[in-house]
Amino acid sequence: MGVRLVEITDENREAVRALKVHPSQERFVGSVTSSLNDAVQIPEAEPWYRAVYDGDEPVGFVMLSWNVPPGRPGILGPYYLWRLLIDGRHQGRGHGTAVLDLVVDLIRADGATELLTSHHPAEDGPGPFYRKYGFVPTGEIDNGEPVLRLEVTPPDAG
Repeated sequence: MGVRLVEITDENREAVRALKVHPSQERFVGSVTSSLNDAVQIPEAEPWYRAVYDGDEPVGFVMLSWNVPPGRPGILGPYYLWRLLIDGRHQGRGHGTAVLDLVVDLIRADGATELLTSHHPAEDGPGPFYRKYGFVPTGEIDNGEPVLRLEVTPPDAG
């Protein structure tokens, strides 16, 4: 599996926007289009996003708040996994884990010590996936969602 993160351009934008989770998961994750709109509407969150490709095919989308300076009200960070979407046709193949591996490597290289995320608290939501990866609850709630933290070890620690 050759999972990689690719910039969204005029050439791939429509194919990436067409990616969708299973209908039963739509309440847990915003669409690519709504994510891109959020990125424009909330620039203080320092949005960073990429299409997820397996080989030459777009299979998902990831968006983070990237190195947000402290003190911005309502913005979790400095590194916050804002969206992770794997198209329903491509789920169950390890893409989500591979994306997290790539993201962790990128933020580690940027000096991050932790990655935060939050998720819809439903039993059939993404919480178990994040906990299996190593995220732990912080005890905080953001917009009704439990916040999770992944410790990011420095490159030489590990």
